[in-house]
Amino acid sequence: MELKTRRIVHTAVTKYPTDEWTAQQLREATPWGTGPKYLIRDRDGKYRRHFSAVAGSIKEVETPFRTPQANGVCERFMGSLRRECLDHILIHEDRHLERITKEYIAYFNQERPHQGIEQRIPDQYELPRSKPTSGRITSKAILGGLHHSYSRTTYLN
Repeated sequence: MELKTRRIVHTAVTKYPTDEWTAQQLREATPWGTGPKYLIRDRDGKYRRHFSAVAGSIKEVETPFRTPQANGVCERFMGSLRRECLDHILIHEDRHLERITKEYIAYFNQERPHQGIEQRIPDQYELPRSKPTSGRITSKAILGGLHHSYSRTTYLN
C-alpha cells in the first residue's frame, strides 16, 4: 500500500504463507527494482532470509510485539476488507477468494473515497478536484451489489 495515496499496489492469496512465498510477492510488488524506501512489517516467521534478500536496499522496519497500532494504515485496510467484503460473502475456494479480493481492491483503488486522504479516490489522487453539478446520477453495482459506485453523467447538448 502506498501510504500517501492509500493505493493498494499488490495482492495475493494463500493458505500457507512461507518465507519463499512472501519473497516472491515482494518481487511482484516491486518490479524492476522500483520499491518503497521503507517497508513496515511485523515479526512473523514468513519474513526471514529469502524475504530480506529480495528486499535488498529497502529499509525493513519491524513493528514491536503485539502492537497492531504500529502499522495502523495496513491494519485499517485489512479490517475494511473483512468488514466491507469478506464478512458478507461465502468463499468457496482459494481462486474464489483471490477473485473477490481483486475485485474489492479495484473498487478500493478506483471508486471508494477515503476519509484519510480527504475523501479522494486513490487512483485519482493527483487529479485536480472538480465535481459536475448537473446531470443524471448513475449507479454501478460492485461485488454483485454488495457495494455501489455513483457518478454523475453530463448532458450533451
